Amino acid sequence: MTLYVLALLIGVVAGLRTMTAPAAMSWAAHLGLTPVAGTPLSFMAAAPTAWIFTVLALGEFVADQLPRTPSRKAPFAFGGRIVSGALCGAVIGAADGALAAGLLLGVVGAIIGTLGGYEARMRLARLFGRDLPAALIEDFIAIAGALLIVRAL
Repeated sequence: MTLYVLALLIGVVAGLRTMTAPAAMSWAAHLGLTPVAGTPLSFMAAAPTAWIFTVLALGEFVADQLPRTPSRKAPFAFGGRIVSGALCGAVIGAADGALAAGLLLGVVGAIIGTLGGYEARMRLARLFGRDLPAALIEDFIAIAGALLIVRAL
């Protein structure tokens, strides 16, 4: 049951920050915290995969602050978050031999994180009178959430 909750939650993280979730899951797989050997997701345990996702996550933190960054609810961005959530949920599901269940829960979590994160960020931005503090709070929640999920594995 716990793995299913974690799969849903990593999807929420993917909804907040597309690349933070796969960076965390790739490091978890690389460090042996979630077994992916012998599955189609074994590439997630490779060191180059973990480093690539980490660089992409850092780039996303920067790009998110730019004024021309498209809305997370735009089709391409929303789709990317769903794919990220699916991948990460499947990585967690692999530990229980439940790739499909993890994948589906990751998708649901990504939808929740995308829409809920958008609404929360808009409200925080209105409260602060600008977007940057809201974005930084969202960054912190995504990173802390990913770390807590990895720790729970």
